[in-house]
Amino acid sequence: MDPLDSLDPLDSLVLHATDNGVSWITLNRPDAMNAVTWDQRERIIALLAEASADPGVRAVVITATGRGFCAGADLRGAPTGAAPGGERVAGDIARTIRQGAQRLITAVLDCEKPVIAAVNGTAAGLGAHLALACDLVLAAESARFIEVFVRRGLVPDGGGAYLLPRLVGPQRAKELMFFGDALAAADAERMGLVNRVVADGELAATAKEWAERLAAGPTRALALTKHLVNASLDADRTSALAAEAWAQEINMSTRDANEGVASFVERRTPKYRGL
Repeated sequence: MDPLDSLDPLDSLVLHATDNGVSWITLNRPDAMNAVTWDQRERIIALLAEASADPGVRAVVITATGRGFCAGADLRGAPTGAAPGGERVAGDIARTIRQGAQRLITAVLDCEKPVIAAVNGTAAGLGAHLALACDLVLAAESARFIEVFVRRGLVPDGGGAYLLPRLVGPQRAKELMFFGDALAAADAERMGLVNRVVADGELAATAKEWAERLAAGPTRALALTKHLVNASLDADRTSALAAEAWAQEINMSTRDANEGVASFVERRTPKYRGL
């Protein structure tokens, strides 16, 4: 079954379908290179929250239609955060960033299910950060990643200065952000920004294969593992080891953990249910 066969009719700009435990979120503004509008952003955040809460969803894929994955934020028609009357005051822009781009990236990082980015084309600005916030990144050969902010005289937003140094180190992060050059998919893979590059025509199938493997796994263990890895980047050793111990405590109360141990003892393949 094609995951886009059962599209959500309520929002054609963000296509959504669930298949075999995988929530497929597809940006669908190909004429605008999938620049994200305010409405699209809110829709994606809501779908990620639903994925966390829905036991029937055990993995998420974020992808797009057309030649672009996401060209960044489309600010036309977006709430400005300005005071009544239209006059901007100190704090308006920071509030807009917190409530907008940062909420989107945080929704990906905090989703309790593993999230795969299937990057089908150019990922620029916030679009690049949307991909890099995902747990795993697949890229088509034609994909490019661009820290476009410097080209417009802007400071990176959407968590870019947080994400990039943790993925490639501060020197590489500065190179990407200072120059704003387009980074080919193969180069992004060599730098560690991308898990795997595949032929354009194989992207959807590879994303489906990876997502369904995750969806068949021990969902709560994956959620706790994601939390531990993300939190470790900001934690000292004592805090990281304490979090690990508590994660083990919590996970051992799940049915999947018991199934995993039982299947090992009984020398059979485990059948995880996500519970």
